[in-house]
Amino acid sequence: MTIAKLASLGAIALGFALAPASAAELKAYPNANDIAPPLTHIEKYAPVLEGSQGPAIGEKGFAVEDFGNGAFFVTEGVYQVLFVRTDDGLILVDAPPNIGQKLLAAAEEIAPGEPITHLIYSHPHIDHIGFASGIIEAFPDVVTVAHQETADNLARAKDPARPAPATVFEGVGNVFPLETGGQTLELRYPGPNHQDGNIEIWHPDSNTLMLVDVVFPGWMMWRRLALAEDIPGTFDVIQDINQRYDFDNLVAGHVGKPGTKADVDLQVEFMIDLHNAAGAALGSVKPGEGVDPADFANPWGVFDNYIDRVVVECVNALTPKWQDKMSGFDVFIYDQCMAMEQSLRVDGPSLRG
Repeated sequence: MTIAKLASLGAIALGFALAPASAAELKAYPNANDIAPPLTHIEKYAPVLEGSQGPAIGEKGFAVEDFGNGAFFVTEGVYQVLFVRTDDGLILVDAPPNIGQKLLAAAEEIAPGEPITHLIYSHPHIDHIGFASGIIEAFPDVVTVAHQETADNLARAKDPARPAPATVFEGVGNVFPLETGGQTLELRYPGPNHQDGNIEIWHPDSNTLMLVDVVFPGWMMWRRLALAEDIPGTFDVIQDINQRYDFDNLVAGHVGKPGTKADVDLQVEFMIDLHNAAGAALGSVKPGEGVDPADFANPWGVFDNYIDRVVVECVNALTPKWQDKMSGFDVFIYDQCMAMEQSLRVDGPSLRG
């Protein structure tokens, strides 16, 4: 699909605003490339890369991968969780409603007849812990664990699907050891990132790290840098984890495959390029060019035009190198450039010098 075919929607999509003109009068920005901008119908996305695919999901609706020493990766192809088998039962990290009842089936496959004794919340988002109430219903004695920031968020939400954690730990950078049944998990809040309270979960016996909604192994990040609440904090976390942890397995919360240090390195490289491309575009694109003189009394319109052209330049700069390196590049690259240029203007640089 070429930009010419998208001309009737391109201006709307890049600006997220309806213009007072007929569809025939709307045009895409002249230097936009062939990747469709947001809010345009895409008839066929780029194919998923072979290296981005996870284990096959059979008729049971989920896959289990044994990391060794009691750690198990479970996915239904879109979400991921971590189970750790102990002498007393199972520790579960996260309970996405997308997997829901399949978690109970996976638990029975991993440890037949054993209870889930602990449920750790990685962070408060519904899509990752929205089946917590289902786990508690199935195992009434389960102990829920989370950071204080997550507990505060859930107290405000008052969502019965996400009950308040029974055990809460505090602080930034300190390790909270969860020791039970001969297994130890180290929980650590690195500071603001994807969401306040989003923690690192480290299982040293299997060299497994779980960190949710920050790294997307083999894939472009979800839109707007995975809806990161703190983009500079997200940069800090992702730049640190390969140095902080000597992991072999990364449970990232999304997509079908577990991650590796190479996946983290690839995403760090992309984020640095994104940061630099957005910064260069902010410096090179001139506000007001191509704007109807009658619209100069409308500062929102003038600025919208400027941001749109910055985003187009950012996408153009990244496409040649990255479109064949990450699955879903064409789906969310405009979103990433939009988020990055806004963060640079509001938060300042995200990269440490």
